[in-house]
Order: sequence, then C-alpha cells, then structure tokens
Amino acid sequence: MVNVKINDEISLTDERFLMIAGPCSVEDEEQIVGVAKELRKIGVNVLRGGAFKPRTCPDSFQGLGEEGLKLLAKAREVTGMAIITEVMDIEELPVVEKYSDIIQIGSRNSQNFSLLKRVSREKKPVLLKRGFGNTVDELIASSKYLSMNGNHNIMFSERGIRTFEQSTRFTLDISAIPVLHEKTDYPVIIDPSHPAGVNRYVEPLALGGTAAGADGLMIEVHPDPSKALSDAAQQLTVPQFRELYTKVQRINTVLGKTMI
Repeated sequence: MVNVKINDEISLTDERFLMIAGPCSVEDEEQIVGVAKELRKIGVNVLRGGAFKPRTCPDSFQGLGEEGLKLLAKAREVTGMAIITEVMDIEELPVVEKYSDIIQIGSRNSQNFSLLKRVSREKKPVLLKRGFGNTVDELIASSKYLSMNGNHNIMFSERGIRTFEQSTRFTLDISAIPVLHEKTDYPVIIDPSHPAGVNRYVEPLALGGTAAGADGLMIEVHPDPSKALSDAAQQLTVPQFRELYTKVQRINTVLGKTMI
C-alpha cells in the first residue's frame, strides 16, 4: 500500500488505521473547537468539517465558506489535529488548499474531471470519495486524474452507492475494500455515516468495514446532533463515538494495526 503522508507527524501505512472524525459542517467556533478537543482526548488525529457544503436543496445550510476554514484552522491550532475539508469547485481550491491538510473530493465531484486535473497539481494528500452512482473501476479511473502530475498521496473513500434498497440512505459496498486493495495500492477509508443515514446504523457499518480490511474510518460526530445544521440524524454524539472507537481499536488489535 502507498504510504500516504498527511503531515510531518501522521502517515498512513499497512500497519496503521486512520480515524477521521468531526461534524458534517462547521457551524461556529464553540462547536468545532469544542468537539475537536473531545475527539483529540479520545485519540483522533484528523478532524473533518465542511466549510463549503454541496447540498441537494439550495434552501439547506451551505456552509460558512472561508470563515469555516478559519475556524478549522483554529481547531488545529488548539488541538494539533490535521484537518480535512471538501473542495467543491476550481474557484474554491486555492482557499481550501491554504487551510487544509487533506483535500477531500466529494461524491458529487468524483467525475468532475476538470476539478480532478486541477487538484492533481497540488501536493497535499487527497481523499477521493466514490460517487454514489460510480463503479469501482470508474473510481479508480478518477484517481488516475489525481495522480497524473505525480501526486500519489491518494486515499479512496467508500461512502455507499445508490441501489434499489431504501432501508438505508445508501448501500455501503464493503466488497469494494478487497477489490480496491487488489486493483490499486491506495488505502481505503470507509465512511459509514452517509450510507447509514441514521446514527444507530453507523456503528455496525463501521465495525463491518474495519473487519473487512479498511485502512480507516471517517465518522460524523457533533456535540449535539439534534441541533446540527446539516445531516443531524446520522451524526454521533461524543459518548457514542468514544464507545465505537474502543470497539474499532479492539478489531485492529486482532488485525495487527495501530490506530492513528
């Protein structure tokens, strides 16, 4: 597997398991800095949070933009955590690149080839999410756009695909983990929050993905999900995440991996 260097302190290798956690959206300083402190105490080294939000409905909360990025940077300053956030288009890339440690390409942009080619000129690690209508081979093809200028600091994210099944928000394709490992050298991060759609399903999907050989998890965690401005139903509370973290740690002990 490719050794993905996130910063001077954090790198993802075969023997390590990356835990990424944080709220769906950055809402204010108290929220993002507060949850970052709690996650750091648990052992999380990478904080997620959306500043630019691709929402299905234009009436939904669209994120704080650069102000949200500044608050993520504040949380990094306070906790020492690396930060990952999504870039939605080419115009936003310079400001996202300025503040983030990892650039996230969201599912809706998985085949935005102009954006992928532009991001390929950056040197920071990239998390590429699978589009909810994309095959594994299409995801791999998208990664080739990202690596076309020599940056192989790439991670895949399986976050569920759209199928006929409606009992969950999306169908988490756990089988993508061994297939991607067989076909590529890039690590696979499971996002169980989006396919779950409700927080009570997040833990079993996360544990299943971990046991199937994922190289990391990305979990949505909010200090008070009932008040979240986006994706309230699927976000875990800090106590719920702490319990999940302990279980994931036990699985990784059996698999011979260290949590980072």
